[in-house]
Parts: sequence; C-alpha cells; structure tokens
Amino acid sequence: MGKSAQIGLHTWLPDAMEGPTPVSALIHAATMVTAGVFLICRCSFIFEYSSLSLNIMMFVGSITAFFASTTGLFQNDIKKVIAYSTCSQLGYMIFACGLSNYDVSLFHLSNHAFFKALLFLGAGSIIHAISDEQDMRKMGGLKNLLPFSYSTSLIGSLALIGFPFLSGFYSKDVILEIAYAKYTFASHFCFYLGTISAFFTAFYSTRLLFLVFLSESNGNKIIIQNAHESDWKITFPLFILCFLSVFIGYLSKDLFIGLGSNYWGASIFINNQNFIVIDYEFMSLTPKLMPLVTTLTGVFISFFVYSFKLDNYLNLKKKQSFIFFYTFINRKWYFDRFYNQIFSQKVLELSYFFTYQKVDRGFLEVFGPVGIIQSTKDLYNYFKFYYSGNIFHILILFSFSTIFFLFIYLVLLFF
Repeated sequence: MGKSAQIGLHTWLPDAMEGPTPVSALIHAATMVTAGVFLICRCSFIFEYSSLSLNIMMFVGSITAFFASTTGLFQNDIKKVIAYSTCSQLGYMIFACGLSNYDVSLFHLSNHAFFKALLFLGAGSIIHAISDEQDMRKMGGLKNLLPFSYSTSLIGSLALIGFPFLSGFYSKDVILEIAYAKYTFASHFCFYLGTISAFFTAFYSTRLLFLVFLSESNGNKIIIQNAHESDWKITFPLFILCFLSVFIGYLSKDLFIGLGSNYWGASIFINNQNFIVIDYEFMSLTPKLMPLVTTLTGVFISFFVYSFKLDNYLNLKKKQSFIFFYTFINRKWYFDRFYNQIFSQKVLELSYFFTYQKVDRGFLEVFGPVGIIQSTKDLYNYFKFYYSGNIFHILILFSFSTIFFLFIYLVLLFF
C-alpha cells in the first residue's frame, strides 16, 4: 500500500452494489435482502417475550419505510427507484414483525417477491431496448414503442403501491390495519408513518411510469428509433410474473393469514397477549380506507405535477429552498456521507496506520519473511568475512566443528 492507497482512503465509497437486472430481481425479490425478515419470523418465539424488541422492530420498520420512500422520490436511475422501493417494503415487513404478525410479514414477503421481480426484469427489458440507458430523464415516449414493457411496468407499479385487488393490496393494507388495531400510541404513530410512506411510494412509482413511458421523448433520436421489444426469452417470464402479481395475493390470502388458517403450524409463535387478528377484522372503515385514499392521492398528485403543471414544477425547482430539499432527498438524507466520514473513513485510517503499518509491515514482517531474509543475509555476510578460501583453514574449521559436535553428542549420551 503506497501513496495511491493513501489517496484512496479519502475517496468516497460507491453508492450501492450494482449488477445485471436478473441478479437484482433475484436478490431483491427472494434471497439476500429478505433473508433477515425470514430469520426474524423463524425466531418469533424469542422476540415474543420481549416487548422492547418488538417496539424497536416496529419503530425501525416504519422509519425505514418512510426513509426509503422519501429517498426514491427524486432518484433518476430507474433501477435505484425500484431498489429503494425494496428498502421501503422491507420496512413494512419488519414493521409487521414488530406488531407480532409474522404471518402477515411473510405474506407480504411472498407477494412482494412477484411484483418486485416483475419490476426489475421489466426495467431490464426497457434498458435493453434503449441501448443500456438507465437515466429516466433520457427516456420518455416509450409507451407506443414498448407496449408490452409498459404493461408489465404498469402492473408491477400498481401492485407495489397497493392498488385494489392486486397482490400488494392484500398484504400491505393488512399491515397498516393491524398497526391501527393495536390501539397504542406507538402503533398509531407507525400507522400514520406507514400511510405517509404509501403516499410517497405511489408518487415515485407514478413518476417512474410518466418519465419513462408517458412524457415526451428526451432520449437520443437514433436510440429511440431503434427501440424494440425483447424476444420471448425475456417477455415470457414477464408474462408469468404479471399473472402472479395480479392474482397471487387474492389466491393465497386465506391460506397465509386470517382466522382459521393453520398453514404455518408451529413455525411461528405468537404470544396470546399480542394476538390481535380479531381486532383488525372488525375495526371501523375509516382507518381501512385511509391508506387507499392516500395512495390514490399520491398517484393523482404525481401525474398532475408531471403532466399538467410541469412548468410550475420547473420554476419551483429553481428556488434555493427547493434545491436544498431536492439535494437532501436525492442524496439519501446525507446518510452515506455521514456514515463514510464518521465511521468508514476512520476505520480505514485506523486499519492503515495500525493494522497495515504496525502489524503487517511491522511485527509480521520482522518475524516473518523480511526478518528471515535479513537474518540470512547477516549470517551470510558474517561467515563471508571469516572465509579466507585457504584449504588449511577450511580443514581446521572442519576438524574443530567435528570435535565440538562429537563432544555434545557424548555429553547428551551419558548424561
């Protein structure tokens, strides 16, 4: 590690892990990022006896849903928007675990897998069609050029925002209803935070559809003219995921959740005092409709801003106060910068000055390869100094050495 390595200590880490859209679909929908939710659900028998742990999960989940949904508002990379929607939906899943409704959390995890895979693979089809462009500001006007991709993105986005009778509607709304039915200050706080997050989710999902498909074309003329739908190897999985994103929530809701379902058996444990399934089944209609109304409001406002009031929106973006707000949200509340400066940078510097210089280049080198090589060189130079090349001297040295080692052998033999 030389000068270039020291300079590298003061560079920012990359914003996020990147990969091909099929890999992103697999990771975000079914494997890595949802593994923590599954682990919490399987360890429910531990968390159920700690109300503090449940409250922490409830707060962390709702705040995560809110933070990620606001971060997705002004992202311009189509994959980043979908990725932050994953973070938001994971917040809802952890939120449900904090409410002791692990079955609902797994139900939402299952529904989320289908429409999130649909969104990522649909985004991959769009990116492939327009020469690997991911910036939504350079798209637009693709509705007529890519009708199938538009249909898949529309269905996936509607399922994500919890539009009625699509898969996300049956699980996300239940999570919010359970939060209200718990009738505590903490659960109501998380209910309203989750409802606001649903508004932001609807806003950025509609924004994605508008910028990519419904707005006027902003891309390169040659790229737009050559835009084309993908072949059946890409579109056929999208068709299957579209079907499941529409119907899987309705078909599996009575299997996964609700009174009388024993699907999970002994895999999930819920303490009797935390069991509130009956409460949310018979709660009033107003809190049930609130997330839906908020979601539809988010869709309407986003479409209204980007289609009818775009000039006013552009004038608003020129104001200094909005620039600060836009930058703050676009850069993820500066969490990455704060984390890098306070934690990552300090750890890297400590690793360089202590682990590398003191241990790797210090202790281990002295008693390791460098020390052995240097000791061998010193020993070689020492014998070289006393080596005259005279045969008589060599024979004397050989004789004395033989007598000395023979004496040592006899001493060890008799004593």
